[in-house]
Amino acid sequence: MVCAMSRKGNCWDNAPTESWFNNFENVRYHGIRYASRYAMKAASFAYIEVFYSRTRQHSTLGYRSPVQYLEDWMKKQNQENLGA
Repeated sequence: MVCAMSRKGNCWDNAPTESWFNNFENVRYHGIRYASRYAMKAASFAYIEVFYSRTRQHSTLGYRSPVQYLEDWMKKQNQENLGA
């Protein structure tokens, strides 16, 4: 295994992860009571897999969701193959 930190005591190493967990906790946990552990796990899964990973817009993708980016890329590939 390789350590993910650049050097000892560098506070910027964990900033993106801490920011993500802060957002995750604010959206899915603070002020919400779940009926069961299963309900909490289901809500967490829905946030991560359905919203965050698939539909949330990413600045590195031109403010498109990963799904939209993939669809645009596939359309472009098909157009290039048809033109070739």
